[in-house]
Amino acid sequence: MAYTGYGITIAFSNGFLAEITDTTPPSWSRGAIDVSHTASPDGARQFIMQDLVDYGELAVTLNFDPSAVAPIHDDFETTTITMPDGATWTFQGALQDYSSTGPLDDRMTATATIKVSGKITIA
Repeated sequence: MAYTGYGITIAFSNGFLAEITDTTPPSWSRGAIDVSHTASPDGARQFIMQDLVDYGELAVTLNFDPSAVAPIHDDFETTTITMPDGATWTFQGALQDYSSTGPLDDRMTATATIKVSGKITIA
């Protein structure tokens, strides 16, 4: 199944709204721990997986509104991404980075990075 990104919405419990033009959903990662030793079989490195998962960050590009105040000082809050098919990704997120541009002959845009804390719930 293929979808376009048209219709993706992001809701923050503090009520911050934006006209989103591009979304990069969080990517999940789990580190590997090197447990190699001097008698590792066949001279090959050996690993075990870390117990904790890092649910990463949500990156968005949006139409910049100079009168809107980005909630950079807010704590983690409930953040919900609603996908075009109606699936939701809900997590605790906090604005980690926010920057804007104002080109001479194009629309003004902003980029925001929201750090995920804890697990993402998909429904």
